[in-house]
Amino acid sequence: MRRTHKANFDYLQHYTYFVPSVPELMILVLWFIAGAVLGNAVSALFPLIMGKGAGMEVGMVVAYPVMFIPPMIYASYRSRKNCLTRTGVKVDSGNFGKSGGLFCAVLAAVGTVSTSFWADGVGSLLPEMPEFLKNILESMVSGNFLVNFLSVSIFAPVFEEWLCRGMVLRGLLSHNVRPGWAIVASALFFAVIHLNPWQAVPAFLMGCLFGLVYYRTGSLKLTMLMHFVNNTFALVLSRVPALEEMESFKDIFPAPLYYVVIGCSVIVTVLVALKFRQIEVKGGQGNLDEVPGLFEQ
Repeated sequence: MRRTHKANFDYLQHYTYFVPSVPELMILVLWFIAGAVLGNAVSALFPLIMGKGAGMEVGMVVAYPVMFIPPMIYASYRSRKNCLTRTGVKVDSGNFGKSGGLFCAVLAAVGTVSTSFWADGVGSLLPEMPEFLKNILESMVSGNFLVNFLSVSIFAPVFEEWLCRGMVLRGLLSHNVRPGWAIVASALFFAVIHLNPWQAVPAFLMGCLFGLVYYRTGSLKLTMLMHFVNNTFALVLSRVPALEEMESFKDIFPAPLYYVVIGCSVIVTVLVALKFRQIEVKGGQGNLDEVPGLFEQ
């Protein structure tokens, strides 16, 4: 049998033939919840074994991928089961139109940074974050830099994009949910898994941009890059000594300049979104490539 698609991210190929419907997405979410419980249990063991400081850091790194193992095993199993008789849809396609991949990557990175500015402004309208939650979030970026980088900048973009765009959005688009509704629904899911409104509101806004880019390009690599840029930007800012006490960008810019920066960042995001909207969409499921089942070839 001949191969019908070339390797990009090898592990993504395992999920080509699992194109989840809404009921299947619910099952996938249940597996994710089971993984979250397992991940929390694993993370609780390391402080007991290694001591509080190092144990918490190692536990955080280990727990993150553990959380996604159950849904990934389930999705891979379903994909293998379906590959003989069902048409698949690539998790990562990379249809960049005339703009090309490099230009789209630069554009996406710019759009991500600009959105992070005004999304932070929207998030600052919420009531003050509880102290215990502040401490939890600070612990994710204030320990060993390499540990934080691995968790925040590598694991989060890879695993969360696989789930939120590669599974949820791709599944909704492939089952004829209107693109706008599918993008919003996947962004809501992305927001909910952050488990608190102070992260959920910016995550939803970011998720809408990520979803638009995925719909227009079919590229999970591109949304992983955007997620990486966003998280690394936040991680690096948290390491600047002069910004250690910063809670929002309001603490950096004086009031008039702050609102100018927010306004400019909104304009940049709109321009980036409009540029991606110029990429021609092949069908209702967006620029996602179908792959025939082995018996269909």
